[in-house]
Amino acid sequence: MRRILITGASGYIGGRLLRALETRASRNEGSETLQLRCMARRPENLRGRVAANTEIVAGDVADPASLRSALTGVETAFYLIHSMAEAEAFVEQDRIGAANFADAVSAAGVKRIIYLGGLGSGGELSRHLASRQEVGRLLRDAGIPTIELRASIIIGSGSLSFELIRTLVSKLPIMITPRWTQTLAQPIAIEDVIDYLVASIFLPVDTSRVFEIGGADQVSYGELMREYARQRGLRRWILPVPVLSPRLSSLWLGLVTPVYAGVGRKLIDSLRNETILHDQEARRVFGISPRGYAEAIRRALINEDSEFAATRWSDALSATPHARGYGGVRFGNRLVYSQALQVTCGPVQAAAPIMRIGGNRGWYFANWLWQLRGILDLIVGGPGMRRGRRDPEALSVGDTVDFWRVEAVEASRLLRLAAEMKVPGRAWLQFEINATRQGSEIRQTAIFDPAGLFGLLYWYASYPIHLVVFNCMLRRIAAASAGGRDARAGDGSGRSRSSEIVHK
Repeated sequence: MRRILITGASGYIGGRLLRALETRASRNEGSETLQLRCMARRPENLRGRVAANTEIVAGDVADPASLRSALTGVETAFYLIHSMAEAEAFVEQDRIGAANFADAVSAAGVKRIIYLGGLGSGGELSRHLASRQEVGRLLRDAGIPTIELRASIIIGSGSLSFELIRTLVSKLPIMITPRWTQTLAQPIAIEDVIDYLVASIFLPVDTSRVFEIGGADQVSYGELMREYARQRGLRRWILPVPVLSPRLSSLWLGLVTPVYAGVGRKLIDSLRNETILHDQEARRVFGISPRGYAEAIRRALINEDSEFAATRWSDALSATPHARGYGGVRFGNRLVYSQALQVTCGPVQAAAPIMRIGGNRGWYFANWLWQLRGILDLIVGGPGMRRGRRDPEALSVGDTVDFWRVEAVEASRLLRLAAEMKVPGRAWLQFEINATRQGSEIRQTAIFDPAGLFGLLYWYASYPIHLVVFNCMLRRIAAASAGGRDARAGDGSGRSRSSEIVHK
């Protein structure tokens, strides 16, 4: 049995690695049994996200005493900690953390360290890349065989680089771009990064090694933006200018992508360095053939849709710190408006009017508005409302419901409709029914994935209408679920008298 410690398991890379290793362990893949242990400053944040046989221990690289118990009995330790989101002291924090960890693994008798660092060359390295490579040197100084993988831009749903590309391309039809968008990189898909990390556990080495890993293609950030726009069906114009410094670029990034303003300057400062492979040893030693950048983007979009479709909004929205706001909540590129209403009947009865929605029965509120929307859709070449539905009582995946199509349906639990009317983006309308002590909760969620600036304008311009229509529609569905007896009567303000319509 090989005990493996993962630091940074609550982060993007660590979380993906943990999932891959848990899957491998559950399937008994390979000749060795893996026992996984995760170290976290706040173990409670990981509970509920790991398999039953994955151990969670408290530990912090800034606290050397906490590392002793975390490393006891460990054979292989992953170091996936980086202070990029911290203040200007991140270089010193990374240095102290790496030095503490190196001392602790040496004392604990760990046999191997695996570290994911940053690829960079071309003159003086940025503080960010220089810090990443310094951490690798400090870990190698422990005197234990250390495998350092130096990666270029990582492309995957949820990765910082991919989110920046997506946000810039989605928001700006015309981009005036600085010099750093022409710097060459060798982007690598997240799946390939995880393959390298997993393979590093079993790689026969008795000394420290540094491997450069990257995808099949050398491209610029500008080319990544163009490819993302192409796959999303967006027309974008990129106009490079030579005058924007990294500082000005980071301020500009903070304006158009405020979520990432805190790390934007460090990231952009790193983009002056080429991140291309000068050594092909990793492909020979590991036998891994990484994907090209177009395939990496395609996979990221597929994975994002899959993860998004599996989201339970009752859980996701309750975990969102800023759940209220005009236009709903943003999840990645998507905009979400969700509300819930409690009724006293059971899930089967609560779901019945939802499963009969559309067609001759209509949409429970303002049917004339739905008809008007259908006429406008016909004018611009959409299907309109003329398709109706196949069966007035039952729904199956693939059925049409006016200008929607059933994407997912679970009896008495879920109905998700994907829009087929003409909209500047993609849209869904989802209903969830959950049993509660009082009866059932009906959750209605409108989801919109805008295509560029016009898509955003469409969402915010139509939001007041959607707010009224969806609120009244939900109350009518609740009333219909119990024949008007068990639903909570509304006072017209968007709240019910006996139970609140919860906007999240």
